Parts: sequence; C-alpha cells; structure tokens
Amino acid sequence: MAKREPLRVAFTHIPRRAWAGGYNYQRNLFEALHRYRPGEVRPVLFAGKNDDAAEIAALGQIPGVEIFQSRAFDRAGHGLVSALAFGIDRPAVAEFRAHQIDIVFESARFFGWRLPFPAIAWFPDFQHRLLPNLFSRQAYWRRDLGFRAQIASGRHIMLSSVSALGDLTRFYPGVTNGVSVVRFATEPPSDSLTTDAFDIVARYGLPQRFLYLPNQFWRHKNHQLVIDALGLLKQRGVDAVVAASGSTHDPREPEYFHNAMRDVAARGLGTNFRHLGMIPLDHVYALLRTSVALINPSQCEGWSTTVEEAKSFGSPMILSNIPVHREQTEEAARYFAANDAEALANHMSEVLEQAGPVVVRDLQARVGERVRAFAIHFIDTIQLAILSQAAAVSTGR
Repeated sequence: MAKREPLRVAFTHIPRRAWAGGYNYQRNLFEALHRYRPGEVRPVLFAGKNDDAAEIAALGQIPGVEIFQSRAFDRAGHGLVSALAFGIDRPAVAEFRAHQIDIVFESARFFGWRLPFPAIAWFPDFQHRLLPNLFSRQAYWRRDLGFRAQIASGRHIMLSSVSALGDLTRFYPGVTNGVSVVRFATEPPSDSLTTDAFDIVARYGLPQRFLYLPNQFWRHKNHQLVIDALGLLKQRGVDAVVAASGSTHDPREPEYFHNAMRDVAARGLGTNFRHLGMIPLDHVYALLRTSVALINPSQCEGWSTTVEEAKSFGSPMILSNIPVHREQTEEAARYFAANDAEALANHMSEVLEQAGPVVVRDLQARVGERVRAFAIHFIDTIQLAILSQAAAVSTGR
C-alpha cells in the first residue's frame, strides 16, 4: 500500500456511558495527535446511528477528526458473529473502503481475520483473566475468544503498560505478534479549565476539604472498600467526605450501584459518600484541581485515566496497590491493598490532617512532554503495523 499523508486511521466510537475511560482515551489521543503531530494522522471515527449526538459532536470539534455514522456500527454483536464465522465484518469493511481507510484501530471489536487493512488490536487490560469471578461464562469467553482471534489474525497488539505486557505473555504464551506498549497521557484542553473550580465545589454542596473518586460504578472499581473505610473513619470520629462521580450503569451487575447506596444509607454515611452522577468533564477537572486527594481503589486497570488526569494537575493520590498503579505513578502516591479498608482509612485520615490551604491546581510543567511522547509512540505503532502487514503480504504469509 502506498503511503500517503495524512494516514487515515479508523476508530469506532466508545460511548461514555458504557466506558468513560475508553471515551476519554480516544478524545485525549485525538487532541494529542492534533497538538503535537498535526497533519500526520487523520482520525476517522465511525459511530452508530443511535450513538449519543453530543458525545460525537464533542469529538468532531477536535481539528482533524472526521465523523461518519452508519448502522454498521450499531450492530457490534452481529458484527462479531460475522467476523468470527466468515472472517470479515462486511458492513464495517464496506464503510472503511468508502472512506479510504489506511489502518484500523480495533478496540473491543474484531472485524475478522480477512480484514483487508492493516490493524492494531488495543488490549486495555486483561480483567477477565485477572478477575474471572466478575464475568458470566458467556461474557468471559466472548472477551477471551475475541482476544485470541485478534492474536491468531496477526494483529499488531497495543498495550498501555508494561504490567499489561506481563499479563499478555502469562495468559497467552507463545504470542509472536508485534507488540507495542504505548503509555497514554492527558492534557486537558485550555477551554475546559476556565470553569470556576470553587463554584463547582459549591454547586455540588461539597466542603472545602473532600476526597475525589471519579470511577464508574463497576464492581472491580471497588467503591465498596471506600464505603467501608468511611465507616471506619466515622467510628473514629473523623468526618471525611468522598465525592464520587461516574456512570452507574454496569450491564454485568445492574443492581451494584443501588446496593452500594443502600449500604451507604444503612450505615449513616449519606453525608460522607456523595455520588454526583455523570458530570461534565470541566467539572471533573475542577474537582480534581481542588480535592485533597484522588482515590482510585480499583482491583484492575490497564492505565488509569483518572490517575493520569490527577498527575496532570499534581493532585495527591491514594491508590490501590496494583502493579500498574505503581508503574503509572512511579511510586509517587500512597498505596493500600485493594482489600484493606483500614489501610485506606488511615491514608484518608492522614491526608485530610496534613492538607494545606485549599488551592486550585494548575497543569504541571511536564504534561506537554508526556503527551507529546504519547502521540509519537502511537504514530510509531501505526507505522510498525503497516510495515508488518506489507512484509506479510510480500512473503505470502
């Protein structure tokens, strides 16, 4: 395939309600490519007809991004069946051809081993292997077979951490695919930082000193441990407040959020654990910039978006002691075992006691450097995948 500039890379829309981290990942990537490598890559986002118009419009406002909507991308389940049974998701491939795609970025969707384009398979994490108890048998095998199909199809695999690379080699030994570790970074756009942060804190009725937990309500995100830690603090006479935001929708366990909030009410923690719902990104940044610390108690992450955003502002962090958190923060955080509510409570209490005057944090000096590296490594990965495909075609493999 003759190289042309810019390379047209196909992405599929990730609804924020379904996976806020995935949505933010692509948004950050598109902005990083425009800011630091303009004109080299053209993100072409394919969305379904039923996808949220406001979400798609926000991505379309990023310079260089093209948006196309098609019913071919409303049928992810049927597309996977077709890709596995016949080797190709024909409706999706027809759209890729019509819009002159050079390479496909596969995220939680397999387009078939006969896909006539180079492709990168992004494996954000291996949660189904690390926490199989959280998956139904059908969901486990659907995810695992998808990974195995992408590996067997010779996809270039993209991971977000060295920790995930270790998981890949442990769970899928003998992989000979090209593999790249591309650590993402985030640089919030300047217009999202103009909101008055103290006004947002007041709007949600939060005290000046609060801790922030911006994770979706999925069981592996481990909100229950934070509720248990707040219960311990209440027994000690410590009146800590945790503001939580994010989607409450988990198709694997629809009642999880409601059960958690019933527990909050039963233990008299309604003023201590406050769920704000799905809030605008500028509000998320405002709370990150003013909170005493970010909490991420997750049992599994690929490369945490919330941690990366906290790093961008230099926010203190209290994190579960999983390998990727230590890798991501380079030991510059407080850590606790993901099942140790007492250790978390101790960290929360100490951070609140030691907190200085309330301030609104600015972006850190090295943010641009990290985001530039993210954009460069992503483009390098695209080029490796294209060269690998061309070599395979020339040798008849």
